[in-house]
Amino acid sequence: MRAFLEVSATGSFQLAADKLHVTQSTISARIKALENRLNRPLFIRRRKGAELTAAGHHFHRHALTAVRAWERARQEIALPDDLKAIVNLGIQLNHWDRIAEPWLSWMQTHAPDVATHVVSEYSEPLMHRLRDGLLDLAILYDPQQRPELVIEPFLTENLILISSTPRDIKTGRVSGYIFVDWGDSFRAQHSLAFPEAPAPKLSVGLGAVGLEHILKAEGSGYFLEETVAPLIAEGRIHRVSGAPKFKRPTYLVYQETPIDINLINTAINGLKSVADESNTHQN
Repeated sequence: MRAFLEVSATGSFQLAADKLHVTQSTISARIKALENRLNRPLFIRRRKGAELTAAGHHFHRHALTAVRAWERARQEIALPDDLKAIVNLGIQLNHWDRIAEPWLSWMQTHAPDVATHVVSEYSEPLMHRLRDGLLDLAILYDPQQRPELVIEPFLTENLILISSTPRDIKTGRVSGYIFVDWGDSFRAQHSLAFPEAPAPKLSVGLGAVGLEHILKAEGSGYFLEETVAPLIAEGRIHRVSGAPKFKRPTYLVYQETPIDINLINTAINGLKSVADESNTHQN
């Protein structure tokens, strides 16, 4: 069923094989075995890829439910006796301190008999985990619209340009500038604001890594305003005068029909409490 879901998502037996780290012939054999068990063809094989048949479309929802139920069962039977369930949360990279830690604290207080599992990753891998039932919900930058998932706005963050030394905004190459990859939306805003900027000498995927480098070796870069505000107040770094501020929305994504609706509602309430607290600090 996992092979079926991967082929239906990618439209390709080869891409599905790559995602699941097996050969294309293995994927083909698994799909053929599934079709034999169901006595129905699930895909129309074409030179350009694979498309779901009518039976495949009908089976898709059941495959999702079965895979999620299996993952949930596998996790819950391993729990100690004092824990009744587990909730799996995905967090966009760069948001552990801001979201994961306060949410874990909230869950410990309000749902002490629930185990928690948190994964920190980029948006695309988190979407794959949500689709496959490996995550119950996630906070991410760039969600992909899917019929089985609910997508809601979560937090809109401010990204500001800071520097280890006081300076005004500059054009062209800036010595020591670190490009922190805050996702597709940030890259688009950055390109529009700095159309003549050359490719950065140093790029990083983690804000914490970029900030640590600036604090040790000097330089500049865009970071979450809430994260760097204390450092600015201490005079350790400085906001670059005249630099544009970028808005970066995050989204809450969760299963439309979760296996345990009460558990997911509890987890969502905790996340919304974290968002409310964060908004209070920003204001």
